[in-house]
Amino acid sequence: MAYFINDDCISCGACEGECPVSCISEADGKYQIDENECIECGACAGVCPVSAPNAQ
Repeated sequence: MAYFINDDCISCGACEGECPVSCISEADGKYQIDENECIECGACAGVCPVSAPNAQ
């Protein structure tokens, strides 16, 4: 299951730089994951200070 970023996101951007396939982008002040590109590695979840990325 692809990851998604929940409403706990504080827009720090830590996840974006950690994604090995660059499927995380910022929009309207929050980060989002392109579920079609996500390889489910969990790298984003490992660096998020508020545990916003979660597996669907």
